Amino acid sequence: MMAKIEIKHLYKQYENQSDYTLKDINLSIEDKQFVAVVGPSGCGKSTLLRCFAGLEEITKGQVMVDDQRFDTIDPRKRNVAMVFQDYALYPHMTVFKNMAYNLKIAKQDKKTIQEKVEQAADKLQLTDYLEQKPAQLSGGQRQRVALGRAMVRDPEIFLMDEPLSNLHAKLRVKTRQDIIDLHRQLGTVTLYVTHDQAEAMALADKIIVMRDGIVMQSGSPADLYDDPHHIFVARFIGSPSMNIFRGFLDPEAHFKVGETSYDLSALIAKDLVPKETQEIFVGFRPEKTSPLTPAEEGQEQPHEKFTFKAQLHYAEYMGAYTLLYLEAHERSIVSQLERKIKGSPHDRQVTLQVAPEDLYFFDAETGQRMYANKDH
Repeated sequence: MMAKIEIKHLYKQYENQSDYTLKDINLSIEDKQFVAVVGPSGCGKSTLLRCFAGLEEITKGQVMVDDQRFDTIDPRKRNVAMVFQDYALYPHMTVFKNMAYNLKIAKQDKKTIQEKVEQAADKLQLTDYLEQKPAQLSGGQRQRVALGRAMVRDPEIFLMDEPLSNLHAKLRVKTRQDIIDLHRQLGTVTLYVTHDQAEAMALADKIIVMRDGIVMQSGSPADLYDDPHHIFVARFIGSPSMNIFRGFLDPEAHFKVGETSYDLSALIAKDLVPKETQEIFVGFRPEKTSPLTPAEEGQEQPHEKFTFKAQLHYAEYMGAYTLLYLEAHERSIVSQLERKIKGSPHDRQVTLQVAPEDLYFFDAETGQRMYANKDH
């Protein structure tokens, strides 16, 4: 059972709306991939899932599965299973009857239903709960029942819409692992919608980042983290998010932020320096910052390093690392260190340094990435 998916120039427009909810969506998803669709509320990620399932009719475009038109198939005949945010369990039915419901509707025989439900219950550690009703279960157990009801159908494709959003933090982490284990056992394509980028990074082989009905970028978690093509992706992927300074780059490659000017001529190739002063963003990840020691601050720093002063407000010791919360150029920034800092960290000035290969440049008008270097 294979399921290679191609979405081609898909548009969705609701009645009485002047603009499209989904705009020219083009995606390729390989068989057995776990794909997370992320973005802020209202970006169109759940609509994309519903269009794929046939719960919403697409306005334009095509959905192909294994080179066959999929969007023209009756939704009831599409071999997909969907798990919803609210679980959608029948409260008056036992766990067994909830899991068996779709098989019964499909008029499968009692022996087949019994075998499939028991197999799914065994995989999901629900065997002891088959005669209980949803109200007697924990949130995590109810979520596994919803997964089991989808499993028994032997779908080619799993669709999951914010399935963990109703669970508390510790249970979300546990259920995340259950979903990964299930995906590996079944070997199907999984499309997983979430607003939580950390959840997407933990689960997915491929992440699709959406904003305002548009796919901003898709790729592996590492691709999106290390090589964001747009400032929105750079800010959205990663926790803590990327630090950003906004300023002006002149033809001499001087980057001015407020009243401070930084010479970036060693960081940007001459042929890429703008002919006229241009407003840009300069970004860097929290873990790529290095605070200088007092001894280092008194020394001349390498010309190619991006060095700036910041006011340290407070620090959070997280065990494996420490987060410093600072302010520089009237912007809040975060530095992540792989050690605990000595002494009182509060309300003092520090000097931070970023290597040239760890800087990102974005056009302030379009948000698009500029000056991508060989390491990114």
